[in-house]
Amino acid sequence: MKFCQAAKGRTFILRLEDGEILHETIEAFAKAQSVQSAALIVLGGADVGSRLVVGPEQGRSEQITPMIHALGNVHEVSGTGTLFPDAAGNPVLHMHIACGRNDHTVTGCVRAGVRVWHVMEVVLFELTGNDAKRLRDAATGFDLLVPC
Repeated sequence: MKFCQAAKGRTFILRLEDGEILHETIEAFAKAQSVQSAALIVLGGADVGSRLVVGPEQGRSEQITPMIHALGNVHEVSGTGTLFPDAAGNPVLHMHIACGRNDHTVTGCVRAGVRVWHVMEVVLFELTGNDAKRLRDAATGFDLLVPC
């Protein structure tokens, strides 16, 4: 395990609008507000055609191929995530959401493009006093969190 300590900073309450792309909107907001790192919660609606990364095709393989799932209809959403800068200092959101409709739920990462259906509510808790970053891991190809 690797870790560092952070302090509580500002808290932002956001309402994302119909058609916005979740991760793009959050990252642009963070950049505009000079938020370097944060924890987030989200709830609302995901529009038809929203795309989630729902796992690798093979659990343990040399080459990791992500599986993408497109929502066939509007879904209710609940999720949580973190935001840390990449090597260039740009904020990068890593968020997983559960998307439910009727008696079916799919869970995955929002990086493939989740489009807001009417509204999503986000609470962003800024974390200060740390130098954590997301850096490329050569072995996996992932941008992994590297604590201070």
